[in-house]
Amino acid sequence: MSDVLRAETTTKPTAAWKGMVIQPAVVLLILAAYIVWLAVADLSASERATLNPGDLLNYTGEHLALTFVSSAIVLVGAIPLGVLLTRRPFVRISGVILALANFGQAAPAIGLVVLLAFWLGFNFWAAVIALVVYAALPVLRNTMVGIQGVDERLVESAKGMGMSSMSVLMRVELPLAVPVMLSGIRTALVLVVGSATLATFIGAGGLGLLITTGVNLFLPSVLISGALLVALLALLIDWLGRIVEYYARPKGLR
Repeated sequence: MSDVLRAETTTKPTAAWKGMVIQPAVVLLILAAYIVWLAVADLSASERATLNPGDLLNYTGEHLALTFVSSAIVLVGAIPLGVLLTRRPFVRISGVILALANFGQAAPAIGLVVLLAFWLGFNFWAAVIALVVYAALPVLRNTMVGIQGVDERLVESAKGMGMSSMSVLMRVELPLAVPVMLSGIRTALVLVVGSATLATFIGAGGLGLLITTGVNLFLPSVLISGALLVALLALLIDWLGRIVEYYARPKGLR
């Protein structure tokens, strides 16, 4: 029996590491192939001007800025709110808050972006707020589910040992809720990367500009380039999330 358990313990980390190595390798391979294609492809003057390396780096930087700023706001806001809604005085309003968060994600993303732009202006921050509203639900819900899923007997045992409510939260509930919480954070990050393409409709930049340019000017290579770069960026962000998720898990849960 001990040999079987040892084999399972060895296999799981090995499988996890294989996935962590293969994913970035595939991303880098596809990116390298794209760069080679871009250098040798027979592109028109319009395509060559749109896909010049300087502009591509600029669009990618704008896309990353949208992604990281909105993700940071989601994490700073949704995680504490999720924790708060699991505390006894606030449980009764958790349904209302989750309904509002559900509405933010159920609304069409492009409609949400444009409506907020009319209210806040056609700029970077309108896009960020739209992305925050759109991506808050997975983080909020998984934070609540993770904490509520902690065995009540462990919580009662910790309280019986004389630990305060804050100590129980920080030393028992949150560490055990980490896997579920991180899953929600990864989902939110990938949602933000994909949805950030819509920022181009309100003049906030990003890789979505390549997609709209490709559609409007009938330039398939530009359209495909935008879609490919967004997909690679999403895969890379997902990989980084997996790395954080692996190391942030309590050692006994890896």
